[in-house]
Order: sequence, then C-alpha cells, then structure tokens
Amino acid sequence: MNMNTKVLLDKNANAAIILAGIISLVVGVGVARFVFTSLLPPMLVDYLSVSFAGVLASVNYIGYLAGSIFAVFIKDINTKVKFFRIGMVLCIVTTLILGISTNDIVWMISRVLAGFGAAMALVVGSAIVMSKLNIENKTKAMGIHFSGIGFSILISDLIVRAVFYFNGTWQFSWIVLTIFAFIVSLYSMYILSFDKKLQNSSVKHTIDKKLFSPFVILLIIAYFCEGVGMVVQGTFLPDIINSLDGLEGFGSFTWTLVGLAGIPSCIIWMLLAHRYGSVNIIMLAMFIQVIGILISALTNNVYLNLLSGILYGGTFVGLVALFMNLGGKLAGSNPVLLMGALTTAYGIGQVLAPLYSVALIEEFKNYDYVLFVTAFIVSIGILLLIFTKVFKLKGE
Repeated sequence: MNMNTKVLLDKNANAAIILAGIISLVVGVGVARFVFTSLLPPMLVDYLSVSFAGVLASVNYIGYLAGSIFAVFIKDINTKVKFFRIGMVLCIVTTLILGISTNDIVWMISRVLAGFGAAMALVVGSAIVMSKLNIENKTKAMGIHFSGIGFSILISDLIVRAVFYFNGTWQFSWIVLTIFAFIVSLYSMYILSFDKKLQNSSVKHTIDKKLFSPFVILLIIAYFCEGVGMVVQGTFLPDIINSLDGLEGFGSFTWTLVGLAGIPSCIIWMLLAHRYGSVNIIMLAMFIQVIGILISALTNNVYLNLLSGILYGGTFVGLVALFMNLGGKLAGSNPVLLMGALTTAYGIGQVLAPLYSVALIEEFKNYDYVLFVTAFIVSIGILLLIFTKVFKLKGE
C-alpha cells in the first residue's frame, strides 16, 4: 500500500476528510437533488408533466427544509454520525425507487425522503467535516469542501450523459446513479466517523432575542429571496433553455456549465467577501444572479443563454457560503440559532418558488413570467441589503 492510499484511508487525515466530504455532497446534493434537473428533459418526454415536476421539486425542498431544521437540534457528534449515515442510505434508496417505479405517490414520498437525506449529507455531513479537520484556519478548507456542490452537479450530470451516450433511458440512469452512489458513499461513511465514541461537549445556549436586530431580520428576508432565486433555475434550467427557439438540445450542456462554474465559486466569493465586506459581495452576487435569470426571458442568443448557466452556477453556491458565514460571524458564540433561522427562510423560498412557477407556466405556456417574477424577488433582497447600508444598520 503506497503512502497516498494510506493517507486516503486514514480517518484523521485532512485530505481524506475533505475528499469524503466532497463525495458526501456528490451523493446528497448531486444524486439526491440536482441530477433530477439533468434528467428533467427526457422525463418530460414520456412520464412527467412540467407541473408535476414542479410539485416534486417543492416536496423535495420540504424534505430538505425539515432535515435542515432537524439538524440544528442534533448536538451530540456521535448522533450526527448516525443521522449522516441514515441520510446517505436514504439518498441511495430513493434514487433506486425513481428507476423502478412510475407511481406518482411513490415518487412524491421518495422525493421528500431524498430531500431529508440531502440535508443530512450537506448540513450534518459538513458539521462532521468541520469538527474532524485538524487545521487552525478551517475557512479555506470548508471553501474547498463546499466546492463539492459544483462537483455534485457536474459528476451526476456526466453520469447521465454517459448513460444516454450508450442509448440508455432515464430509468436506467437512475439505476446507474444508485450503483455509483452506493459504492462511493461507503468511503464517506467510513471516513466521516470516529474510532471511539466522543464525549459530547456541546454547550447549551439560551435564546438571545437581541441577536435578531433589524439588520439580521432584513438579512433573513434577503436570504428567503435568494432561496427563491436559487430554485427556479435549479429545477427547470435545461427545459427553459430547450424551450427557446433554436436552442433545443442546449439545455443539458448549459446544466453542465452550471456545475463547472459552481466548483470554484465558493472560494472566489469568500475571498472577495474577506476583502470587500460580506454585504457588498452578497449584493454583487445577487445582482449577477438577476442578470443570469433575465437572460433566458429576454433573448434566445445561444451564447448569452450558456452564460446564464455560468452566472447561475457561479453565484448560487457562493451565496449559500456568504450568507452562512456572515450569519456565523454575527451570531458569535451561538451560531446554531441564527444559521437555523437563515436556513429556514431559504428553505421556505425553495418550497414556494416551484409552486408559483407551475401556476405561471400553466397560465402563460412559457417560462418568461416565471423568470421575471423570480428576478423581481431576488431584486427585493438586494434592495433590502442596500437599505441596511443607507441607514447604516449594524451588520459587519
């Protein structure tokens, strides 16, 4: 066994911990959540309607929201490991179900459970990664860890492309994804655990109402707006692109660009925030996201629409890190409560957005009004943050 292999099998080696964390995001976020978007165009051909796809997206985010809130209350690190493993198993089983069943109720239940599993992989898995890393400054390492969200989109999308290259179907894609997720998750579940039970040293914090200053309340509402902005393209982007004149077939390529753009985005945005201030950079990232959302409603130019995928992937991953990092700084010694409030607001936005999207698509028979409404809601988030600047509300 050479040195590199030894390091990658060492539960306490930083390289192994970060790799296991990225793999857990590939399974939890890529396979259990975002690959649904990759497979949406072929599933729309012979099984799903756009409205049912929207409902499935919404219930997936309900499961994710429930899991995220639940994760806030898991204090003991040994319990975190247990629920992380349960989440990974849920991600795998619910993926298999989509490959072998076409029962609408079964699909809805499986998407809720997949959402819950994704939260265990992302929220609880990230907490385990953070507690296991043996480095002084964990911010950079966590930036690398969250690049796994971009990898999750890219890797799951490439698996789907490979299946279709060999004349496979969307059903077979789900089965291949299940096998892939099962194999790689074994590594994550092995590394992201402890050799012996750890003493739980969690400190109980009282709820400090002073934490919810006017600035923090506006920040929470802005993150709700970003939740809306994230989910519309995150659910429908390939179909949005394919529905434009002359761009049929470009949807899946645009989604690949989302994954590529998402990989470095966390690290870049966090470096900018460190230099120019979190609120300024959050506003800039949200403004760029609004431009990306509007492109597909205003033009069917192929290059601009490919750019919309890059702008989406390049902003939404980074914005999660920016908001959560700022929330952690504002909360001081009690990050759980404020991060929980932020996650809940973001999750509510994610649940509501597919529902109004479905209503507008059914009414107008295109995505234009969905994109205009979404861009407007994200713009409200930017205006709220400008308001905090103008009135010098205490933030950072």
